[in-house]
Amino acid sequence: MGLAERSAGGEQSVARGASRGRAAIVASLHLGSRLGLPKGGTALHSPVPAKTKSPAVKLPKDPAKHIGPRPAPAPLPDVRPLRLGLCCTFDDQHLNFRVATATHLSKLSREGAQAKLGEILAHNARAMNQAIRFCDAVNIRAFRASSRLLPLRTHPDVGYDPESLPAGRASVALFREAGRRAEDAGIRTLLHPEQITVLSAHDPAVAANAVDELIHQAEMAEWLRADTLIIHAGGGYGDKPAALARFAENVRGLPSGVRDRLAVENDDRVFTPADLLPACEALRLPMVYDAHHHRVLPDGLSEDAVTRAASATWAECDKPAGLPREPVFHLSSPKEGWDGPKPHRHADFIAPADWPAAWDQILSAGGQLTVEVEAKAKERAVARLAAALAGR
Repeated sequence: MGLAERSAGGEQSVARGASRGRAAIVASLHLGSRLGLPKGGTALHSPVPAKTKSPAVKLPKDPAKHIGPRPAPAPLPDVRPLRLGLCCTFDDQHLNFRVATATHLSKLSREGAQAKLGEILAHNARAMNQAIRFCDAVNIRAFRASSRLLPLRTHPDVGYDPESLPAGRASVALFREAGRRAEDAGIRTLLHPEQITVLSAHDPAVAANAVDELIHQAEMAEWLRADTLIIHAGGGYGDKPAALARFAENVRGLPSGVRDRLAVENDDRVFTPADLLPACEALRLPMVYDAHHHRVLPDGLSEDAVTRAASATWAECDKPAGLPREPVFHLSSPKEGWDGPKPHRHADFIAPADWPAAWDQILSAGGQLTVEVEAKAKERAVARLAAALAGR
């Protein structure tokens, strides 16, 4: 199924929650001026819900404990000014994040569902701290946090305000601690909302829900000190210029605290760098260059040309105050080789030959670069790529 079809199918499921409306979801966030939302009204200041008795969720004092044993890691070679980034999960199964399904939660009482979500948030907040500790120990200098650290937060039936959950405020405090820990360690944090976040959607309700999701993700980004929210442009719907026009209109309407963190990635189904770069320049929006996607869906532009143009969008974009904003690129290798039946599928590791030579030009000129390693072997893939680059 192509990206356009996936986006179109997603519209039907996401639109079911449209009746809640953008203002209703924003009202529960209490984001205030730090996300650049408009002032003056209940849209930002909903009443604090009355306290009800809920099962207690105990949190350990040390967020690095109670995740499971971990062997002493070997640090990666230092490849600065390059940051190699780990994406979302770990090959070490002792370090994991939990999720929930609406089907399961709907079978529980309200109190039971709230308790379950509180447990999951507490676990994920502790695990996020452990993830940053792990990355620091092994010299991984960028980490993409899962967009589902707060699972189902915007779901029309089981959505919630994190701080209203059992031990919710303590969990939020732990997420903030993880952000401070990452900042102190020089680890860049990023987020990549799921593909149902479609700003180019035909259906205004789906686009509005995408905006709401980005507002929620931006709050999480603030907690984690993440400077970038990476999205795809969405589906082409048979008319890519019209889809990009809708995308641009919705980007322009985003609160500044969201827009200043937003970046758009070329995909392997619909939108190439040649499609996105003009929009990025017009919107002052940085482009995340995915070399694998570009090789699967070429557009006549060379990797060298796209590298230069994409890097320029990062230099010219708006930036969250006090946060790094060097270019972010993506790298992966095809599981079955470039001539295989499905070259878009990701391999366990990165083939050193797939490293774009054009990216070395940024580093040799004294520039900085973050490359997120999209490989199934996770931290082992990052370690192997670091060793290969250091050994050249």
